[in-house]
Amino acid sequence: MASARSGNSGVQSLQRAFELLERLADAGGEASLSELAASSGLPIPTIHRLIRTLVTLAYVRQNANRRYALGARLIRLGENASLQFGTWARPLLAELVDEVGETANLAVLERDEVVYVAQVASNRHSMRMFTEVGRRLLPHGTGVGKAMLATLGPDDARALLQRTGLPAYTDHTHTDIDSLLDHLAEIAEQGYALDSSEQELGVRCIAAAVPGAPAPTAVSVSGPEGRLTDEAVRDIAPAVQRTAARLAEHLVQRNDE
Repeated sequence: MASARSGNSGVQSLQRAFELLERLADAGGEASLSELAASSGLPIPTIHRLIRTLVTLAYVRQNANRRYALGARLIRLGENASLQFGTWARPLLAELVDEVGETANLAVLERDEVVYVAQVASNRHSMRMFTEVGRRLLPHGTGVGKAMLATLGPDDARALLQRTGLPAYTDHTHTDIDSLLDHLAEIAEQGYALDSSEQELGVRCIAAAVPGAPAPTAVSVSGPEGRLTDEAVRDIAPAVQRTAARLAEHLVQRNDE
């Protein structure tokens, strides 16, 4: 019985430690003990004990202001998980490329940045793309980023955008938070985002969020504005949305295995 109780206690501590990491992520990567207590409902002594263990393991660090932040050791875990995610998603991206004839991308939101984790280039059309696997960009200037932002609540999206700022990559980039939030509401209603020369002049991207993904995730199709006309967008957007839905189904299946 003592062994069983010890095992249950260990599992509970592990669950609570991961919950604290998620609470830190939800708070923008940094929080005080009292803020973690308020958001998790755990007693401060319990949080302090778990946090000290996470600090020792470098999964959490303590800043000079005595607040706690996500640690650098999580970066390698997150990047490797993202790459694995991209690996099994590639066949679905390849099918999307075969269907629409343009390059397909998969991206996730990590530490307030869009990270491209998979790409399948078009075998019909070649062009220089600003995206490549591993590249990090701010979300407000990309189709995948806007698709992911549209899945967040307005308060969470505003907080993220206040942290990152809205630098202009081109004359078409959204640089005002309020107008972008209105734009995100439109994206959420129509089910896909469109980036028209907002990250790179002459390039258009059609993106849809993957519903139910463990972290904000989106799939997109990219190509030159000359090919991705408004008419082409109307034809391609449903294909991108179907791929996002299929990716969500595969996530459910993998979690059930």
